[in-house]
Amino acid sequence: MKRGYFVTGTDTGVGKTLIAAAFIHAFALAGSKVAGMKPVAAGAEFVDGRWLNEDVSQLRAAANVDAPLSMINPYVFAPPIAPHIAAREAGVELAIEPVLAACNGLQNLAETLVVEGAGGFLVPLNDRQDMGDLAVALGLPVILVVGMRLGCINHALLTVAAIESRGLSLAGWVASVVDADMPRLEENLATLRQRIDAPCLGTVPHLASADFRRAAEYLQLPAEFA
Repeated sequence: MKRGYFVTGTDTGVGKTLIAAAFIHAFALAGSKVAGMKPVAAGAEFVDGRWLNEDVSQLRAAANVDAPLSMINPYVFAPPIAPHIAAREAGVELAIEPVLAACNGLQNLAETLVVEGAGGFLVPLNDRQDMGDLAVALGLPVILVVGMRLGCINHALLTVAAIESRGLSLAGWVASVVDADMPRLEENLATLRQRIDAPCLGTVPHLASADFRRAAEYLQLPAEFA
């Protein structure tokens, strides 16, 4: 049975890559052949004759399926800026079709595919489309990473509303404690559990290093995966 999930976040810098890699690792531990995908990455270094993004490297490290880098990361740009701006400066227009083709290729290799978006759910792809449009085209259930810091409730509920407005299924959400000293953490978590009509798949504490293996210990797999 083929499965897949689209991982998005309430903002950039909320631990989205760490959580996506942790889910890849957890799915692999559960016995699935898993591949990770980052359709668009901005911020890369030139390594061994190719541009390589750090987030992509982390997703590849967590996966147990070997796949071509061109499938895992169809679009990559050097400057760490908004993807549509990086693409424009490079003379490239981001399009959904090449991403779908790469996704199909990965799904032929793997039983489970974890696709990580760039930034938040409504980050632009081009002049007409955004990450939400990409999620719709992929047709995958969404996992939302909520960066636990001041303002997270509003950001989380707005993102949930945007996901639901596209007719997508929210498989669950993960609380990522990006602010180790966040006041009233438990009260904020309780509010999110009350207001988000999807299961909380875990609370990942602020970790000294971005270790997806450790992060996976705090996650539970989506119910439909069982």
